[in-house]
Formats: sequence, C-alpha cells, structure tokens
Amino acid sequence: QVRLVESGGGLVQPGGSLRLSCAASGTVLHVYNMGWYLQAPGKERELVELLQTTGNKEDADSVRGRFTVSRDNAKEMVYLQVNFLEAEDTAVNYCDAAHRVLGSYWGQGTQVTVSS
Repeated sequence: QVRLVESGGGLVQPGGSLRLSCAASGTVLHVYNMGWYLQAPGKERELVELLQTTGNKEDADSVRGRFTVSRDNAKEMVYLQVNFLEAEDTAVNYCDAAHRVLGSYWGQGTQVTVSS
C-alpha cells in the first residue's frame, strides 16, 4: 500500500504564493507517476501536473507558469509551487501516485483558500 500525506495548505491573500508538499511511504517501489490535482468547490478533480520517473510529464496548459510541480525520487516527495494566487484558485489540492502493481493512490488533500 502507498500512503500519501499532503501539507502546506492554508489561507493566503490574492497575489501570494505557497508551496505544497506530498510525502509518500509504504510500498513506494515501482511508483512511476506522482503529481498534483486540484478540486475547486462544486467542480471535478482537475489535473495540475504529473511527473514520470522517465522525466516525461503531463500537465494542464492553463496552469503553466503559475503552478510548478517538482519530484524528488530519492525522498519520495512531490512539491507544488503556486505563485500569483487568485481567489479562483481556492481548492483542495490532492497528491497522486501511480504504482505499476497496486494502482493509483490519493492523499487526503490540503485546503488552499485564497481570500482577502
């Protein structure tokens, strides 16, 4: 089993920045995709970016420039740097991991609220 724990969310003002972290533990061998999704109120979960161990990535064009995902394979950590936050960015941010044998796993999410 793969366990994912997100952290770093909170209340930020418009224009601010934050960095989210995701720690993976358990059966982490052969995890080939790790990344971030977000889910705004009343909307479906939306891809931010997934990073493969090969270096390839999948991301949403709409978040490029403001959302940056990085991955530390040795530490089994994934990070999400978000800049120039807007009120519309208020969402629960979820870490995701795909295991070749065990399938996909999700963390519990960390809430990001952008408000004055």
